[in-house]
Amino acid sequence: MNGADKYDLAFEKRFNVTIFCAIKMNVTHQNTKTDVLSQEHNEIKESLSKDEFTLSRLTEVVEHFNQINLHESLLRGIYGFGLERPTDVQQRALKPCILGYDVIVQAPSGMGKTITFIIAILQQLNMECKDCQALILVPTRELAQNIHRVALALGGHMNVTYHACIGGANLGDDMKQLEAGAQIVAGTPGRIYNMLKRSVLRSENIKMFVLDEADELLCRGFNEQISDIFTMLPERVQAIVTSDTMAFDLLEVTAKYMNDPVKVLIKREERTLEGIRQFYVNVEREERKLDRLCDLFGTLTITQTVIFCNTRQKIDWLTENLRARNLAVSALHLDMDVKQRNDAIKEFRTGSSRILVRTDMFGDDTDIPQVSPVINYDLPTNRESYIHRIGRSGRFGRKGTAINFITNDEQQVLQNIEQYCNTRIEELPMNIADLI
Repeated sequence: MNGADKYDLAFEKRFNVTIFCAIKMNVTHQNTKTDVLSQEHNEIKESLSKDEFTLSRLTEVVEHFNQINLHESLLRGIYGFGLERPTDVQQRALKPCILGYDVIVQAPSGMGKTITFIIAILQQLNMECKDCQALILVPTRELAQNIHRVALALGGHMNVTYHACIGGANLGDDMKQLEAGAQIVAGTPGRIYNMLKRSVLRSENIKMFVLDEADELLCRGFNEQISDIFTMLPERVQAIVTSDTMAFDLLEVTAKYMNDPVKVLIKREERTLEGIRQFYVNVEREERKLDRLCDLFGTLTITQTVIFCNTRQKIDWLTENLRARNLAVSALHLDMDVKQRNDAIKEFRTGSSRILVRTDMFGDDTDIPQVSPVINYDLPTNRESYIHRIGRSGRFGRKGTAINFITNDEQQVLQNIEQYCNTRIEELPMNIADLI
């Protein structure tokens, strides 16, 4: 933790938020480290289970982006991206992140965790230094690419250099990009570790280390690689961790890398998917999804539907193919500017398009109306995102339907989602038209 003073705990009951400005107290020698972490985990669970939640008096709530002395060029990028005011997460986590504290942010998907650390990184960059200053570890290549787009948009007036360093990409291209200089680097642990070992990714000027979707990183078995990467970073590096959940193993990991972190903990919506009927369609191979989707449209009378894809390229391809079949389709993804996104949402809300093909978006997307069915053309790369996606089909007591297209290779992913959400996803029956 860089330059951060220690505070006593003080809390104020307000909002559905728990923020702990936590200082680890001196423990007796009889207590083991595991005992301390277990006690901390139980305290967090107890606090998040109460009917009312607490907000630390010592963490300033930032209601507007212009309250925290952000660079003018960064503010232009923020407003140009269509962000009018901070989300609940950003109101409480932005300032400690910018001030250099180690910070843990636990909140559901879609609440703006990623934009929080991107703004903090951009604010702290030394623009005279072209070396890597912020290293972001992510569980999937899609997430690294999405962070790339958001960072370039928010930093569009700052001449920031960024590189997404991901497995499956050309190794030589990665090496050239990193040798040329990238101030912000995001990537999957395997490729990042490879680049550090080769000394192509230089670590001496890294001052911020981010674990994004940390629970997913641990779920995918990256614990050892994360530890190896951390040992290669400067000793006084600021650590920021984002997560959808606050599991015990996450506390164990963060205890290794963080010094008295500020914890911003927001209660998740109830995990229940009650009222939402969930089905899957096994198409065996990816190339069969489009025909099966069109068969579904021929079978069902669908007023409007939202279709989720994981990449901008897939959205463009699917939108083009659906329009070729004379379907009214709008598209929504992060590479669009504010006007394009607003136009797409307006088309869908007014009914001039029946189908919205979209990717997961960072921040609040409440402008998208509740529709049924929600279709996952691609299963989400993040299990919490499944709840966020299909929850749009059945909120406020409404009944809803979700349909998931899977290949043979994705059956295990679907089972993991079932287990995580404590739900059952059934095979789409022949009489689906009678059920919806």
